[in-house]
Amino acid sequence: MNIKVLIVEDDPMVAKFNRHYLEQVEGFEFAGWASTGETAVEMLAAQVIDLVLLDIYMPRTSGLQLLSTLREKGSTVDIIVISAASDKASIRKALQLGAVDYLIKPFEFARFQAALSAYREDYTLMKQQEPLSQQQLDKLLRHPLGTEEDKTAALPKGLSEGTLESIWNTIQQLERPIFSTEDITEDAPISRISVRKYLAFLKDAGVLDMEISYGAVGRPVYMYTVTPVGHDIITKYISGNSR
Repeated sequence: MNIKVLIVEDDPMVAKFNRHYLEQVEGFEFAGWASTGETAVEMLAAQVIDLVLLDIYMPRTSGLQLLSTLREKGSTVDIIVISAASDKASIRKALQLGAVDYLIKPFEFARFQAALSAYREDYTLMKQQEPLSQQQLDKLLRHPLGTEEDKTAALPKGLSEGTLESIWNTIQQLERPIFSTEDITEDAPISRISVRKYLAFLKDAGVLDMEISYGAVGRPVYMYTVTPVGHDIITKYISGNSR
């Protein structure tokens, strides 16, 4: 049975964009769109919804106000926030109110897919009747303890650990801290399209920062640097000790 999802977003184009992304991920079913918090409350009361994709910047009732109202009413519906709000206060409040994930606009499909895939895994696990083992609970809570196998996070569909490790090793061997896609393809036997896909994933995962540089002819070049926490994050996706 598919996970029923309600999109709460005031911008119809963004809502359509999120629905398109949602329909690319197996196991999920679009159950409706609400452009206001008031409409969302009505729709949640009228049908069974498993997951809400929630924007914070909403007319009249903000996403955080809606989330607070739902919890006061005793609603246990799961929430993934998708918002341009990147201030720590909004993020902290959303997590305190039980949001299971938080995506900052604009985001790449790889990050969206990773969020939904992780949620689907947790949803399936919690639907099982038997009690959880400590190992299962640690995985559910994204706990850093457990076996070495538990420490390796699942990659989005279409990405392989071997290719990711090859690209990461190439990044580590570069003589300069700022690099482009072309810098990677010069040293790694991987196509430019594939390198771009992996760099986009690493950016969304928090391993890399990206900025756009414009050359003499005005052509944009995407430049990357490893974030201060990049070395720690990458170990969740590579089972070896490459750093």
